Amino acid sequence: MTAEPVDAHTVETLVADAVAAPSQHNAQPWRFRYLGDIGVLRLYADLGRTLPHTDPEQRGLHLSCGAALFNLRVAAAAAALAPVVRLLPDPDYPDLLAEVHLCGSGSPDPALALLRPAVGRRHSSRYPFRDEEIPAATREDLCAAASAEGAQLLFPGGWHVGSILELVRDAEEWEALDAGIRGETARWTHAEPSGAQGPSDGIPAEAFGPVRRGSGAPVRDFAAGRPMPDRPRASFEKKPNIALLGTAHDGPPDWLRAGQALERVLLRATVDGLVASVTSQPLEWPDLRWAARDPLSAMGHVQMVVRLGYGPEGQASPRRPLDDVLDIV
Repeated sequence: MTAEPVDAHTVETLVADAVAAPSQHNAQPWRFRYLGDIGVLRLYADLGRTLPHTDPEQRGLHLSCGAALFNLRVAAAAAALAPVVRLLPDPDYPDLLAEVHLCGSGSPDPALALLRPAVGRRHSSRYPFRDEEIPAATREDLCAAASAEGAQLLFPGGWHVGSILELVRDAEEWEALDAGIRGETARWTHAEPSGAQGPSDGIPAEAFGPVRRGSGAPVRDFAAGRPMPDRPRASFEKKPNIALLGTAHDGPPDWLRAGQALERVLLRATVDGLVASVTSQPLEWPDLRWAARDPLSAMGHVQMVVRLGYGPEGQASPRRPLDDVLDIV
C-alpha cells in the first residue's frame, strides 16, 4: 500500500458512480464510510432498506451492493487508482460487505476504466425491444465479462427461454396472491413521475414502461394492480434475448460476486449498444428458482434473469443524496 490517502472529493466522486448501480426495487440498500487516515472505504448493507417479503434471505441486497461495488472499482480505475477489495472482511459484522483499500500500489485496470462512460448511461429499459438476435461475438464478450468476476452468463436455447417465460408468469400469479409482497412493491413504487421534490428512491412512474400486451418478454410490471388509465400498452418482442447469470455456490460471497458480474455485463452491454432489463421474480420463489436452471449447464445457482436487446434506452431512476449514503471520518 502507498502512504498517501485519497482525498474526500475523490471519494465523493467514486461513491457517486457507485450508487448509480441498479438495485432491487431501487431501494439502494447501501452505506459507505471512508476512513481517511488509512485510505479505506467500507461498504455496508443498509438494513433499513431490506425487502423482507420479496428478498427474505437478502440475496438481492447482496447483488445490489455487489453492483455498487463494481461501479466503485470502475470509477477508481478511471481515476488511476488500483484498489484492493476484501469481501466480508469481518464475520462478526455481516452487514460490513466489503473493504476497499483505495491506495493500493498496483496498476489500474484499463479494461475497467473503459467502462466508466457507461456508468451514467446504463438504465433499465422496460420498453419493447426489436426482434433481433444479438451477434455471437457480442454474446461472447458478455459471457467473458461475467467470467472475469467469477460468475457465468448463459444464453439458453429456445425451449429453455419458453420455460423461463412460464416461470415468470407463475411468479406473477403467486405475487398477486401474496399481500406482503404486494404491499412491499407498492411501498417502493410511485404512480407519479419523479421530480425535484419527489422521492429519491424507488421506481418512478416514467420508469414503469408500457403495459405488456400478451405474454411476451419477462419485464416486471411495477404498476400491476394500480389504476393508471393513461399508461400506454405495447407488444413486446416474441423471441426475447434472455441470459441467465449464475454462480457455482450460493452464499453471501457468491451473491456479492454475482452482483459485480451483473453490473460488468450491463456496462459491457451498454458499451456494445445494447439495452437491458433484469428480473428476479422467478428466483424469489425457491421452487421456481431451481426450475430456472439449465440442466445441461454447470451453472449451480441462477442469480438473475437478464433481458438484452436493441431498443429505446430506459429512464433514469432517482438516487439518494450523497450525504445520505456516505460518511467521511
